[in-house]
Amino acid sequence: MNKIAVLGNGRVGGNLAAALTRAGHQVTVADRTRGAAADAARTARIVINATPGAGSLERLAALRAELRGKILVDVSNATTDGPDGLPADLLYPGSSLAEQLQEALPETRVVKTLNTMLFPVMTAPATLTQPPTAFLSGEDPLAKQAVHELLTDLGWRKEWITDLGGIQTARATEAAILFVPHVIRSSGFVPFALSIAR
Repeated sequence: MNKIAVLGNGRVGGNLAAALTRAGHQVTVADRTRGAAADAARTARIVINATPGAGSLERLAALRAELRGKILVDVSNATTDGPDGLPADLLYPGSSLAEQLQEALPETRVVKTLNTMLFPVMTAPATLTQPPTAFLSGEDPLAKQAVHELLTDLGWRKEWITDLGGIQTARATEAAILFVPHVIRSSGFVPFALSIAR
């Protein structure tokens, strides 16, 4: 059992919080206000960033003291929005939100994952017709192992989880968000995820 703080109480955060609670973890959900997020982060071992990616860096950098020594699981993508509200362009081309967070929070262990799928798949990967892939990016092996265990609790099989390496590899997974608006416009808002076929 882990003490987990989920920052962001929208569809992504609410979905993750409910699933992790069902898996036996002690979960606190905080909205985007600084006070609520600081209180939740202060007492947690693992903090999940489920806030909108465009404001995540500023929001989490303000929590540097509360996030010191914690594992920060970043599931967000930082993009501009197109006229239809779907992702348009990356906010950090040549970098990634995860890298920006790690630089701003040097005493926090950032792990990027679950950002290459629509949110229902995060907690129900087995509902897809083909096995999806969850990617891990981060500098700290022990932090990635802890996140790997959380993914297992969410229904991810070991063979569906791929450790890509250091935090710079998040550039690749974050760039995958550029597929999303085209897939949604083509097929509708039907759950899907990137998958590595082997």
